[in-house]
Amino acid sequence: MIKRTRIVVSAILGASLLILSACSAGAPAKTEGPAPAAETAEVKVTHELGETAVSKEPKRVVIFDYALLDLLDNMDVEIVGLPKANIPPLLSAYGDEKYENVGTLQEPDFEKVFALEPDLILISTRTVAHYEELSKIAPTLYMAVDNDDYLASVEKNALTLGEIFNKTEVVEEKVASLKERAAAIREKASSLEENALVLLANDGSLSAYGPGSRFGFLYGDLGMKPADPGIEVSTHGQSVTFEYVLEKDADYIFVVDRAGVVGGTVTAESMFENDIVKRTKAYAEDRIIYLDPFVWYVTSGGITGTEKMLDEVEEALNKK
Repeated sequence: MIKRTRIVVSAILGASLLILSACSAGAPAKTEGPAPAAETAEVKVTHELGETAVSKEPKRVVIFDYALLDLLDNMDVEIVGLPKANIPPLLSAYGDEKYENVGTLQEPDFEKVFALEPDLILISTRTVAHYEELSKIAPTLYMAVDNDDYLASVEKNALTLGEIFNKTEVVEEKVASLKERAAAIREKASSLEENALVLLANDGSLSAYGPGSRFGFLYGDLGMKPADPGIEVSTHGQSVTFEYVLEKDADYIFVVDRAGVVGGTVTAESMFENDIVKRTKAYAEDRIIYLDPFVWYVTSGGITGTEKMLDEVEEALNKK
């Protein structure tokens, strides 16, 4: 009797297993445990110092260039730290204590940068010597302006940041506006016979800048004719005298006062009020234009900064 019972139970269990097996075959298999997390989207950026992979929409950005900060400001992208010495007036909001001071443009405070736990660091020419050290802390992008092709490099930097922060549409619209304005100024400047000279006043000393220089935007993109096409291209310009200024006798003289940014005892205006300059055509025609030094010397390469540069050149040409 016991043997027979065991046979019956075995038969029932076997049938049950067959039924369960059939049901399992017709139903999708269940996934054990949580689904794998999606990979974080990245943008690979090739720049002069290498290739850097950056996570999309980084939240903790440290920045060492005011032109790049200008670009981010136009995209409404927040940052966590920046050098606070000599912040340009157009970016004065970033002097707020909620932003950490991370040293200077030339000398980063590595401990503060590390403590901020950034997921992106942006630098340009003034911080280039520290690229390797900063790259050990977080992905670091080197984004400079090409003086030979100013607007194109502004567009490139803006579109790169626009892709990283998902702000491409905003950036494209603003860059298109800059290019349209620049083209109109270039058309007007190119139709004129007058030429121009760009000078940097530095607490009593004087340097001239020509095409391809840090102020080459005026000639290359905006079409002003250089009063001296042979000016040496260098970071600090070609050292000149007021006798040189009189010799070239440019129709327009554009002056950038470096001392107005970094400090000094002699202003550009006081330097140019002398008997030699008073003999120039530019002085006689009221065409010595004192440019905003914070914009031209510190913030060139941004959106708002470039808009202000265009404003000043356009106003100068309207003096005709």
